[in-house]
Amino acid sequence: MSSVRLLVGTRKGAFIITSDGKREDWKIDGPHFGGWEMYHLKGSPADPDRIYASQSSSWFGQLVQRSNDGGRTWETMDNHFVYDGETGTHLYYDNTPHPWEFKRIWHFEPSLRDPDVVYAGAEDAALFRSSDGGKSWQEIPALRAAQGEKWQPGAGGMGLHTIVLDPSNPNRLFVAISAAGVFRTDDAGGTWRPVNRGLKSDYLPDPEVEVGFCVHRIAMHPSRPGTLFMQLHWDVNRSDDGGEHWHEVSGNLPSDFGFPIDVHAHEPDTIYVVPILSDSEHYPPEGKLRVYRSRTGGNEWEPLTNGLPQSHCYVNVLRDAMSVDSLDPGGVYFGTTGGQVYGSPNGGDRWVTIARDLPPVLSVEAQTLP
Repeated sequence: MSSVRLLVGTRKGAFIITSDGKREDWKIDGPHFGGWEMYHLKGSPADPDRIYASQSSSWFGQLVQRSNDGGRTWETMDNHFVYDGETGTHLYYDNTPHPWEFKRIWHFEPSLRDPDVVYAGAEDAALFRSSDGGKSWQEIPALRAAQGEKWQPGAGGMGLHTIVLDPSNPNRLFVAISAAGVFRTDDAGGTWRPVNRGLKSDYLPDPEVEVGFCVHRIAMHPSRPGTLFMQLHWDVNRSDDGGEHWHEVSGNLPSDFGFPIDVHAHEPDTIYVVPILSDSEHYPPEGKLRVYRSRTGGNEWEPLTNGLPQSHCYVNVLRDAMSVDSLDPGGVYFGTTGGQVYGSPNGGDRWVTIARDLPPVLSVEAQTLP
């Protein structure tokens, strides 16, 4: 029987949580790297035992950790991230030029085919690639050539936080940057262009602007790589042509502000979001923790509440803190800034508390294991 491994990054360490295919009883292992901010952990689709982890500290800087045995032991990799070529400047909050500088790794995305190939999204926004399992890193500088001088940080920094690999075309990648937008390459990173047409923002007076959008997260179903879903700073959006055009699908959500978005493993029109009240009130509307599900690819949404706190709940769910497994029925998981990890073994119909009182959760990634 298949099993599930949850890779959970928190403000004070990483936790590895496992269960069998029934997903009723869970074993929590950790913290690994206790006291460190673990921004993101991601397992390799090509090797279930290979895990990459971003370990960060304002005092000690950035470390990359790699495990080859499912998280039982770890090895520190090369941490030499250097912007390639002329670094130049980007715009800051007050529209003044600001030099590019490396701060941390927000997200890892291992190759779908080769466990030694992995991409890393950085702050300040840049894309790095390793072809030797994290032993060395090279920036893909053509991305910042896509109007990078106009990019500005969002409230949490200017991070490249989402990397989506097209399973049907190894040369096509999508990345999302706050606050710049979505960018696509069709030649394995040689050239990039913004794909943000149709997005709307009250902060951008020019409706034809190509960059400057505060995208929080994008998601794709592997069986339909031309369709993308997005949680924007405001609005949930959908594209059916690889990002060329976007349209809003917020529909009847109680708030169209939020951070995560994900797609059911077997149902490409079933998507999940977690609305929060606003960009200044980072907690659920009415203090009720509700995951919203659309079975129609957007517009029509239903609240999923069974097993979730429905009074006096004021947590947030961050952009990398939701994930799905590929079992049948499909599982959905998310972690909160209050340190809880919730899971549903049946697509969101019923939720169970997997972990309580962890440090604030930064990321949750589900691995389905043979």
